[in-house]
Amino acid sequence: MTYLSRIEEILLLAIWKLKENAYGIAIRRQVEKDTGISWLSEAIYAPLSRLKDKGYVTSIKAQRSTEKGGRPRIYYQLSPSGLGKLASLQKVNQSLWEGVPDLKKAAENG
Repeated sequence: MTYLSRIEEILLLAIWKLKENAYGIAIRRQVEKDTGISWLSEAIYAPLSRLKDKGYVTSIKAQRSTEKGGRPRIYYQLSPSGLGKLASLQKVNQSLWEGVPDLKKAAENG
């Protein structure tokens, strides 16, 4: 099994959550919401490009811009192999965390 970087995994999840609304700014906002970390827009485009190169994500350019004079949005969606990869990552993460107690309490006390 090939592994993804953590940001690639987070981006796949964001695209899955956003469904048909997965475009650059919306993806960045979803990632910020999920991680609690502020991200520069540029920080998500290189991993998105890698995900496209790996065949996990496809992109579609919108017919027109939503802003006057703006560039058309590029929407991203999971490919069938991207959804399969996300499912296998979910299984691995569940397996990794199985049997681990709530570490928040341990961290607060230790």
